[in-house]
Amino acid sequence: MTSAITMTTALAPAHREQLMRFAREVSYDAGARLFEEGRRADRFWVVRTGTVSLDLHVPGRRPAVIETLGQGALVGWSWHYPPHVWHLGAEATSPVRAWEFDAEPVLALCAADAGFGRAIAVWVGQVVAERLHASRIRLLDLYAPYGSGGLT
Repeated sequence: MTSAITMTTALAPAHREQLMRFAREVSYDAGARLFEEGRRADRFWVVRTGTVSLDLHVPGRRPAVIETLGQGALVGWSWHYPPHVWHLGAEATSPVRAWEFDAEPVLALCAADAGFGRAIAVWVGQVVAERLHASRIRLLDLYAPYGSGGLT
């Protein structure tokens, strides 16, 4: 499953321009971990090329892949909400090029510019809702007696 909510569709051009002032280009090889569940969330990414899988730690098993994100997707939302701890893990499943953002200056601009802050909050909130839905479906597929049963 690939995220339908991208930076381009979620943010107006003026807000994208403001956000991109904080961007730096990064790349990851396939298999590189971007972050681990339970650790401090102090940055986020927007995928330019490649894919990133989001996974959930399952004791005694391999991490369960919840969703696979591609071009334009926001990777990481935990930076936006206290206590700023990752709720999932993330791994590059192919070579990835992305824009990386430090959370601190973005959150400072959100506090200083209400319009920008609202746009970022709505974008991140939409992504959280989408990830919650994807997590529910994936966990039902993995652990429910009859799978998700096509729930959407």
